[in-house]
Amino acid sequence: MEGQKKIRRLITCIVVTFIFSVNLYAVPSIYKSRTDTTRVSCLLNSDTLNKCRLRYAIISESALYATSIIGLNQLWYKDYPRSNFHFFNDNAEWGLMDKAGHGFTSYQLGQLGYNVLKWSGVDETKSTIYGGGLGTMFLTSVEILDGFSSAWGFSTGDFIANTSGSLLFIGQQAIWTEQRISLKYSFRQSKYAALRPDQLGENFLQNVIKDYNGQTYWLSCNIASFIKKENKFPKWLGFAVGYGVDGLTGARNNRIIDQYISRDRQFYISLDVDLLKIPTKNPLLKTIFKSFGFLKFPAPTLEFKNMNTVKLHGLYF
Repeated sequence: MEGQKKIRRLITCIVVTFIFSVNLYAVPSIYKSRTDTTRVSCLLNSDTLNKCRLRYAIISESALYATSIIGLNQLWYKDYPRSNFHFFNDNAEWGLMDKAGHGFTSYQLGQLGYNVLKWSGVDETKSTIYGGGLGTMFLTSVEILDGFSSAWGFSTGDFIANTSGSLLFIGQQAIWTEQRISLKYSFRQSKYAALRPDQLGENFLQNVIKDYNGQTYWLSCNIASFIKKENKFPKWLGFAVGYGVDGLTGARNNRIIDQYISRDRQFYISLDVDLLKIPTKNPLLKTIFKSFGFLKFPAPTLEFKNMNTVKLHGLYF
């Protein structure tokens, strides 16, 4: 049951991030015009409050939010008995990878909410607070649903991870008015999915969603943003540290008969590319870069397994 909870959570996190990214970063595409100039301008942020854009943003976000919550309630909760609100401690599961997933999703949704409000012409402070808190608002709603389900419960660890992701975005925006440190995601297939396809996925798409062993969560730092502005260091080049796990076929233990698999933690050091800092004047390319900016760029990487084994990857995904 606990394993199912974590899988359900991960599916929720990744799918919601993807849906919001596709729909809201592509917001300007609905504003068609008879002239190329107007069409291009619709891809740019509004200098003043644009009530039409803001109305669309609010309606779109509200519809996606309501659809997601109602869908979760019908798909996951209706088959389990309701209960009084209660808490559930799952901090010992999946090597904390689920917590990394929550923080990543909350951060990305916060960045998404901020960008949509700025596109609508909302001022910096309101965009930061209301947009940046989008991830915590959505994921806390899911936690509350958990809290009233007898099968699960409100996870304090998840809530802390959600809040941390939002605060990482809001704090940087408040201090620097930019994101110098970003949370990113990458994936490579692992050999363990074939051992537990019910838990880790039966095909590549399911592996991306379910298999913690193939996922890596990154803190990516834009180097140039911490150097004096007159420097000639590439604005797009970043330095990243990552976290992942290996050998996890169950939430708390490996349930493979007649086979021992070590449960390991992995840490990574790598270079990264900040797509948002790649110089381009093309608004469409900027929108595309925003849509895929949450992915860690493949690069040479040092891997530290349990902090006692070092491995060099020529190109790590």
